[in-house]
Amino acid sequence: MRELLLAGRRPVREVLLAADLEPARILEEIIDLSDEAGVSIRETPRKKIEFLAETAAHQGVLALAAPLPIYSMEDALRHAGAANTDAVADANAAAVPAVPTENRAAPPLLVLDGVVDPGNLGSLLRTAECAGVRAVVLPRHRSARITPVVTKRSAGAVEHLYFVAASGIPTALAELTERGVWSVGLDAAAESTIWELDLADSAVALVLGSEGSGLSRLTRKRCDVVARIPTEGQLGILNVTVAGAVALFEFARRRTGR
Repeated sequence: MRELLLAGRRPVREVLLAADLEPARILEEIIDLSDEAGVSIRETPRKKIEFLAETAAHQGVLALAAPLPIYSMEDALRHAGAANTDAVADANAAAVPAVPTENRAAPPLLVLDGVVDPGNLGSLLRTAECAGVRAVVLPRHRSARITPVVTKRSAGAVEHLYFVAASGIPTALAELTERGVWSVGLDAAAESTIWELDLADSAVALVLGSEGSGLSRLTRKRCDVVARIPTEGQLGILNVTVAGAVALFEFARRRTGR
């Protein structure tokens, strides 16, 4: 709720507060932000909020807001600081196309190829926003949607991200390549590791596969490069949320030079 009001990216019609709420600093902040935005506040029985909310974790506060906006790839890249509408990959170029200088040091993008668990999606979006990601590409089918549960798990990160709904992830990756963005697929079977990638000055999209099967065959083929996170334990593989966090913050470290 706080992030929804702070971001100010979608209209909020009304904020409902359960009549039995105890005083709290975050509640005061929500009320102040609502006042500043000219959003009406109304106390209502908790049962009504429970009826309207699609999650049990509403904590007695509910906003009636417009749907989360969905952007075109071009608009999302522009908001992410990685727009390069004139860059078109040369079909005869090397396997990994050169990235134009105007795309250098752009924040990473996140592309999710079939993450179906709402908890995992929410956690990934929270991590992505903390790592500096601005744009996220999701498939229209075979993927978790941005629901109240995902919004809650993301700690409001969805309000600060620009979402693209792709008809297919392979097609989206082809468009990213045309626009001068490198796509790096995370695959436990890859030969190279993410530590070996020379991506400090590149616009990069991290591509994560589904929880069970990882990257689909065609998605893996469309990635400019695939890499793995080296592990030393007996299990040899990380779950998608942890792997995503490690890779995103490695990209952030390279980009900021820290």
